[in-house]
Amino acid sequence: MTDNWIAQLDLLIRSGTPLIWIRSHEEERVETLLRQTSERLPDRTLTCWDFVGGLSGALGQEQLGARQPMAVLQWLQERSPSSPTLLLLKDVHRFCEDPGIARMLRNLASQLRTTPHTLIVTCGQWTPPADLDEALTLMDLPLPQEQELRTLLANIARASGRALEADVLEELTHACCGLSEARVRHVAAKALAQRGSLSREDLVDVLEEKRLSLARSEVLEFCRTDATPGDIGGLETLKHWLDQRHRAFNDDARRFGLPLPRGVLLVGPQGTGKSLTARAIAHSWSMPLLRLDVGRLFSGLVGASEARTRDMIQRAEAMAPCVLWIDEIDKGFGNDSRSDGGTSQRVLATVLTWMAEKRSAVFVVATANGVERLPAELLRKGRFDEIFLLDLPSREERLSILSLHLQRRRPGLNLPLSTVVDRTDGYSGAELEQVVIEAMHLAFADIRELTESDMILAASQLVPLSRTAWEQMESLKQWASAGRARPASLRAVTNPDAA
Repeated sequence: MTDNWIAQLDLLIRSGTPLIWIRSHEEERVETLLRQTSERLPDRTLTCWDFVGGLSGALGQEQLGARQPMAVLQWLQERSPSSPTLLLLKDVHRFCEDPGIARMLRNLASQLRTTPHTLIVTCGQWTPPADLDEALTLMDLPLPQEQELRTLLANIARASGRALEADVLEELTHACCGLSEARVRHVAAKALAQRGSLSREDLVDVLEEKRLSLARSEVLEFCRTDATPGDIGGLETLKHWLDQRHRAFNDDARRFGLPLPRGVLLVGPQGTGKSLTARAIAHSWSMPLLRLDVGRLFSGLVGASEARTRDMIQRAEAMAPCVLWIDEIDKGFGNDSRSDGGTSQRVLATVLTWMAEKRSAVFVVATANGVERLPAELLRKGRFDEIFLLDLPSREERLSILSLHLQRRRPGLNLPLSTVVDRTDGYSGAELEQVVIEAMHLAFADIRELTESDMILAASQLVPLSRTAWEQMESLKQWASAGRARPASLRAVTNPDAA
């Protein structure tokens, strides 16, 4: 927990803020933080309420208001000013559509300003009624920060009787970034049950817990990848640029005055290696790869899309340093905002503001097949560090790609490839891979070794995208040639329709 968040909470309570909404799914953590607040502000008493158990922690009033939210609100309304109270409500948001509950909360928002009492609501995603929204002061509780996680893990290890070595504690702390306190305790409990102590072996369980945690978010996907820059043929300019940006993540770069890298937009036809590049960046930089499906951000419920966007940003920042891969961003944000009541425009504005102002080590890799549907504000400098055009591979790059796929599938087989390279002008990297696979099918069907003739025949049977979608690809190249994007390759193809 950052000191700023705690200081802000204390300030709101001391200044007499009547209604505070702490937006979080971590009820136990919220209660712990408020208990610490009541200790820092010794004239305040913390009392909690939930629908089943009623009040707890109120001297002589335990279980008051069980299954009766109105009763506990009336209790606070009648509470003497001589007993300043922090009342934490865990379930009341489920009853706010009731006109009586909503009215009582609005009355309390006015009456509590003249008393030392504070009403605190905690829940995750919630859209308050419009007439109650203005009365609430919202505080987003971020996921545990490194210092919190370090202290938590150290305490768990000491309680088990085996303290962690400093380097192991740091590795586990970094690995747990992005998990809630409850999830960290769950992983630690599994480790203690299996081995009796915390150790480096728990890193595998932490990564699995992250995958499951992101799966529950419905928006982000934790991607495992073993791709490396060596698996990508060509794109030497882009590889060199990425190597420079990787170095800018260390502390020496901060001392030199460099800001954290923001991200990169990769634009190009299908099959030119955009997705593979995103996976290779995460693997070579030893960072987790989070894939964002933009379509999942949008929900039919009013306000839910914006809530999902905030949740996505919070989870990504909590897992920093990481790579956030926004796949096919042109399809997610390229629609007419008038058709959805402006939801896509509001979500895009939230994402763009975050990208421009973020201070966390989240490197955004966005991929797009075209730019005609991308909003102009997304292409403005400051959103991404650079925009790269991944064009169809040149002759040298085609040779590199064909050789790479041959060595991966038929190691040790040396075939003359010059004729195949000449006959695949205008083919994308994915199409060149398919040429190799199709040639292998031809050879395998005849129960013999792969030959150059198989490769030539396979290439002649494939119709590349550069022929079927020539106009679209030519338009993309003209857009990039106006200085709007850098070529990812040392030498770009200049005549894709020559194939």
